[in-house]
Amino acid sequence: MRRVLVAALLLLASTRAFAASAEPDGRAGDAFDIMNLLARHGLHNLDDEHWNAYGQFTWISSFKLPFDAKYTNLGGSNHSLRPGFEHSYTGTVTAYFGVKLWRGFEAYWVPEVIILHPLSNLAGLGGAIQNFELQKTGSALPTYYNSRFYFRQSFDLGGYTVHKSSDPMQVQQVVKSRRFVITFGNFSILDFMDKNSFAGDLRRQFFNMAFLTYAAYDFAADARGYTWGAEAELVLDDWTLRFAHTIEPKDPNQLPLDGRFWKYYGQQVELEHVHSIRGHTGAVRILGYRNHVNSARFADAIADLRKGETAGTCGDRFNYGSTNGTAPDLCWARQPNVKWGIGVNIEQELRHHLGIFLRGMYSDGNSEVFSFGSADRSLSLGILARGGLWRRRNDYAGIGYGVSWISSVHARYLALGGVDGFVGDGALRQTAEGVFEAFYGVNLGSSTWLSADYQIIHGPGYNADRGPVSILGARFHAEF
Repeated sequence: MRRVLVAALLLLASTRAFAASAEPDGRAGDAFDIMNLLARHGLHNLDDEHWNAYGQFTWISSFKLPFDAKYTNLGGSNHSLRPGFEHSYTGTVTAYFGVKLWRGFEAYWVPEVIILHPLSNLAGLGGAIQNFELQKTGSALPTYYNSRFYFRQSFDLGGYTVHKSSDPMQVQQVVKSRRFVITFGNFSILDFMDKNSFAGDLRRQFFNMAFLTYAAYDFAADARGYTWGAEAELVLDDWTLRFAHTIEPKDPNQLPLDGRFWKYYGQQVELEHVHSIRGHTGAVRILGYRNHVNSARFADAIADLRKGETAGTCGDRFNYGSTNGTAPDLCWARQPNVKWGIGVNIEQELRHHLGIFLRGMYSDGNSEVFSFGSADRSLSLGILARGGLWRRRNDYAGIGYGVSWISSVHARYLALGGVDGFVGDGALRQTAEGVFEAFYGVNLGSSTWLSADYQIIHGPGYNADRGPVSILGARFHAEF
């Protein structure tokens, strides 16, 4: 009992304790701190770790300034970004628990609570949603859910020794540079695929979803971004090959998942090579995905319009609530379909504390969004700097640009007044949707950051008749 009380008191005092024990420049390290703190007081062994526990809290506020729009929700279509001033926010509290059950076998559980209030009911932006934490379902009341519960088994195949340090969703262990790893359970595909050191950890880095992953990557997930399935990877020194087979939601961007993994599923394969150029690390990743889902093709929805099958007359078929009686609706055209895409992800350290990134993906663009954003093709690039360049080692700063496009048949469907997932103004003068973002994150001491952000989005909803849109943002993030 005494040890439990001591651990609780140390946890409550962790911020002060680590501020006092910061590195020589007066700022603490950038890792999560609970387990290190316990280890310093003899309550945990980081060199032979059998369990760990971490947590985080993130609050993001976004302020959308008024912008020009020739029309909004025209004819009863209901997926426009509103042109007036709006305030959006998200708050997340996450706990991470890991346990090593035997050599090479681990289990992880990640419960989370979220509150959120989106801009315009999360409508009107296709590939450049301003806050990556926003989910298709959620409310201003705290909502609890289990984001992850999975198991991982590693099989060493030889090579040199690799030390994996204690982190969220990683119990400390020693593995070989050549190994086979299989993970199964409840997780996000982005836990394993499409990682990027300079555009991926958006709780410290960029705010916009265009920098979370490929905007055109319609990866299998429920409305919160999670799924069930299995992921396997073969690691051979600097090369890694990954494959995942996971289940899809029953309806596009909704919470219930379809457990018939042999009938409706998402598959992805990724090849990664890690390299070094003059002592600076980098990586190249090529990813392909293929979804087999009960979805609608845009051409079929347009053809159904000629039969009088319009929005607002879907009955009990899943739809997005459009009342535009002259527009096509995807609800009439859903049947088993295949959607695929291929992308490349590059990161390169230029010097210590400075790196660049680039992602680009092409998806076929024939059918509706099922699990992510409305983009059919996407490109993002930027630069991320750490404050060590200006004697603020744990600060972050970044500048990035993300742009996405939709296919011609997708644009035709929207121009006729159709609605797809997140976009649908009732009409369309097609253009690319792009976001320029700049942010700065100040380390407040220990593992806490306060960040300021500016975004300007052109062509919201792929519509040249609306925007540009300016969004100011602020984020508080704490790790413990």
